[in-house]
Amino acid sequence: MLSNSMLSNHNGAAAKTSAANSQNTQVSTFYVGKYFFGIEVVRVQEVLRCQKMTVVPLAPPVIEGLINLRGQIVPALDMRRRLNLEPRKAEAVPMNVIVRTEEGAISLIVDDIGDVLDLEPENIETPPDNLGAEARELIRSVYKLKDSLLLLLDTDRTIDVGPTH
Repeated sequence: MLSNSMLSNHNGAAAKTSAANSQNTQVSTFYVGKYFFGIEVVRVQEVLRCQKMTVVPLAPPVIEGLINLRGQIVPALDMRRRLNLEPRKAEAVPMNVIVRTEEGAISLIVDDIGDVLDLEPENIETPPDNLGAEARELIRSVYKLKDSLLLLLDTDRTIDVGPTH
């Protein structure tokens, strides 16, 4: 996890007080292809290694299948397909990020898991124009890290796999 001092603004101001820190956004991070994503921690139920899946005939192509999560049937959405990326290599073992929604849990199948980060609101910006169309549709905002951009997902848009997707 990045400390507040590592995420301080450019003018070198001291870390915010604990009252101000409570306004920071905590995100759970993960990787899909070359992208580094974040979802609000409050939306993440748990993170799991690859689970056995049952294929669902006639489901939208982004739905990899269903997993049995301690008796709860959870649809699994392949983020590579959702972002229109190349399929993951056969030897690559994906991870499941179980996300809470109003309709119940859904699993996002991702390449790898990152850390939980505290984000300062003043460093959150609008998405850059050079993002691919598929990614731009799903990105709510971006956060500038020292060496990369963290793409903050719009969870509701990401899991909306209706007939238009």
